[in-house]
Amino acid sequence: MDRLQCMRVLVKVAETASFAQAARQLHMSPPAVTRAIAFLEEATGARLFVRSTRSVKLTPSGSRYADDCRRILSDIDEAEASAGGSHSTPSGTLTITAPVLFGQIYIVPIMTDFLSMHPAVTGRVLLFDRMVNLVEEGIDVAIRIGHLQDSDQQAIKVGSVRRVVCGAPAYFERHGEPATPADLAQHVTIVNTGSSAPLDWHFSPNHTPVKLHPRMYCNTVDASIAAAVTGWGLSRTLSYQVAEHLAAGRLRIVLEDYEEEPLPIHVVHVEGRHVSAKTRAFVDVAVQKIKTLRL
Repeated sequence: MDRLQCMRVLVKVAETASFAQAARQLHMSPPAVTRAIAFLEEATGARLFVRSTRSVKLTPSGSRYADDCRRILSDIDEAEASAGGSHSTPSGTLTITAPVLFGQIYIVPIMTDFLSMHPAVTGRVLLFDRMVNLVEEGIDVAIRIGHLQDSDQQAIKVGSVRRVVCGAPAYFERHGEPATPADLAQHVTIVNTGSSAPLDWHFSPNHTPVKLHPRMYCNTVDASIAAAVTGWGLSRTLSYQVAEHLAAGRLRIVLEDYEEEPLPIHVVHVEGRHVSAKTRAFVDVAVQKIKTLRL
């Protein structure tokens, strides 16, 4: 069988989570789709899907293989486009990743604007609060917050964000404002982590980490911010995460003179001899738009 066509079938089954739906979209018969997957499972010696009467899910091996197939098919599409003289026209699937909240607030609108400008491009937005490997996970562009390690990837700095301690006006009316980081030991603090272990908040280099006794632990940033907005305690977040609340007066920043150095924001993509038109075009748009944000 045509292995590349089988790879296309696998990717479509993974996207639709359905053999029948994949067959309809690919204009193939369901048995042909089943044969294509069986061929790849025999060729790889691995089970790629777990199938039941109600669901079709990739196995861990299948998930890794599907990512490889997407990358291989994308490289082939780009090679053919380049040979055919259409390398300058953005097309194909563009996969980007960003931190969850930053992606929801800023990157999704940038992606939708970009897709409106380039109808031949399909977008995939993957939001994770962890570092992902661009090559292994088939990602074209990443938005990274924090200091980067040396690599062969192209990184363009587009801004920076601060780590800030904030609380609601109602909280400060009841408890006052901390004048120094050491004062936080006497305040109600909220930490955005799922761990129950004590957490130290770091400030500028000439100040030692502050030992806290948090009254609440939240496993998402949104939850810790929501608790701070109620006036219950102080939370520490990145400045962009509370920008809307700060502008509306629902939260106020304290201890600004003691903040650490701001964290840089970079737009990152894999550097190579031929950057695809879709990647080049998206990077240009993202860099321009993120630089105008007030973070």
